[in-house]
Amino acid sequence: MRIEHVALYVNDLENTKKFFVKYLGAKSNDGYHNQKTGFCSYFLTFDDGARIEIMNIPEMADLPKKPARTGYSHIAFSVGSIEKVDELTA
Repeated sequence: MRIEHVALYVNDLENTKKFFVKYLGAKSNDGYHNQKTGFCSYFLTFDDGARIEIMNIPEMADLPKKPARTGYSHIAFSVGSIEKVDELTA
């Protein structure tokens, strides 16, 4: 068994896609847009086969979130070294 993908709702779909592609080397599909609901998404694939789906619905509520709560916490990415992290953040 393996996790097929993780899905995240985001506020800015295009800039989120650009971030994952530019800084983490993801490859994006052409995207999906449901004309009736306005739902849009991209599947981002990484070299090791891991995938993230980033999604957006127009006028989606962005409610305040407490750092300590049940549910999803975070995703960790490895870029190989501390030096690479420093290079990417510069």
